[in-house]
Amino acid sequence: MRIGLKYLAGAGAACLVVPALALAEEPQYGGELVMAVSAEPPNYDCHANTSFAFIHPVRPHYNTLLKFDEPNYPDVKGDIAESWEVSDDGLTYTFQLHDNVTFHDGTPLTSRDVQATYDRIRNPPEGVVSIRQAIYSDIESIDTPDDHTVVFNLSAPNAAMLASFASPWDCIYSADRLAEDPTYPENEILGTGPFRFVEHAAGSHWVGERNDDYFVEGRPYLDSYRSIFMADTSARVTALQAGEVHAEFRGHSPADRDRLVDALGDRAVVHESPWLCKLVVSFNTQREPFDDARVRRALSLAVDRWAGAEHLSQIALVRSVGGVLRPGYELAASDEELVAYPGFGRDIEAARAEARELLEEAGVSDLTFTFLNRNVPMPYVPVGVFLIDQWRQIGIDVEHEQLETRAYLSNLRGGNYDVGLDFNCDFMDEPNLQLAKYISSDDSPINYAHYNDETLDELYERQSRALDAGERAAILREFEEYLFEQSYIVPTIWWHRIIVHLDEMKGWYMSPSHYLNQDLQDVWLEQ
Repeated sequence: MRIGLKYLAGAGAACLVVPALALAEEPQYGGELVMAVSAEPPNYDCHANTSFAFIHPVRPHYNTLLKFDEPNYPDVKGDIAESWEVSDDGLTYTFQLHDNVTFHDGTPLTSRDVQATYDRIRNPPEGVVSIRQAIYSDIESIDTPDDHTVVFNLSAPNAAMLASFASPWDCIYSADRLAEDPTYPENEILGTGPFRFVEHAAGSHWVGERNDDYFVEGRPYLDSYRSIFMADTSARVTALQAGEVHAEFRGHSPADRDRLVDALGDRAVVHESPWLCKLVVSFNTQREPFDDARVRRALSLAVDRWAGAEHLSQIALVRSVGGVLRPGYELAASDEELVAYPGFGRDIEAARAEARELLEEAGVSDLTFTFLNRNVPMPYVPVGVFLIDQWRQIGIDVEHEQLETRAYLSNLRGGNYDVGLDFNCDFMDEPNLQLAKYISSDDSPINYAHYNDETLDELYERQSRALDAGERAAILREFEEYLFEQSYIVPTIWWHRIIVHLDEMKGWYMSPSHYLNQDLQDVWLEQ
């Protein structure tokens, strides 16, 4: 059964039109959900990761304070929080926790665990990586008046704070274990989630089994889930086509969608949505000549994003041209505003002529470099090939280096590259999240261009405090204009999400982020 869709352009979510009969289906218990995952997590620490390769196998072991309401994105609801209140001045967030949550080792979860978790995120100890540290910089202190009450005190109002507490990356860890070893989550799974950890067979699979002591009555429905690691796109599509896996939750290309629908017929369920994800080019500003803004801007000017979006959308998971915010989002730049930015104009010949002049001025007309990319076929490889071809149009010779996820991320984070294709994906539309990629690397661990720029930091701070939408949009345009003049990190093309799964899988909801709705708490299989 192929189900139609309609789009909510403002929120970026896809609304699934489901027959009334399907809504009345009674969930069934039992069975093992099998999913294909195209890469493996580099380690087990939620707070240090950014990839779907982590979320899909690992997230079902954990809970967060809040989470997004699956069928009603972007609304939020409680996860381990039973209820919450926000003070009138926006400076105090008080959460009441469920009183029956236990870690998988049998110890009860208390407010101390939440406090220790967010202390680790906002002020990571030595040896701990906290990717989203900047998002919680407004938290001044955390109080725990009793075992089931947590109070967050902010230094300034932050309109994004409540939704930030629903981040799927904010896994709640054990305060006692963190006190013993703050790095333990890198190599150990100890959560409170609907599934207990069974095994991780490197290069093969990941297995979780039902948590019989889960605090949500009657959940989960599944006996277990199994993530099969399959790097090859064709193998994943073939496995789904043969019914060996129920789903691949990241996304398919248009061609693979059509192949699966043709092969599966009524067994195929298709979801589509704008995707809160883009690939960006990061220049290693610690290496010559990429410490020169003229060189970086020239490489951005050489890329015809508009033609690239048109052609690549036929074969890859990309579709729309946009700036630092998702096209269609209410605070994003319009097409008319975009074309005024360097690298986003529609006259590609004029842009490339300017690019050649800039390279000549910088003394690197014969520039060569190695382009670091991830060996994930969709969409990293086709977008990488496209970019290399664009740079060749201005006489630049580029070597394409494609690495597996662990080595790829290690080189980006460590600055061991010339120019790299990085990703910027988030769990919700919110400038505080999307802009965190571009602020100074001293404050943002996901700035792999390794620069510090006070102007961007100041603009980031200003937009985060602007409660009027018009004022905030104006500051965001300042941020983008300055960023693209400097061209430290530049967007390529935004993604479009397509999911195909077997119709026997129920209880899963599409969202514009491949990080959401992956705890599998409510997913069930029709036996």
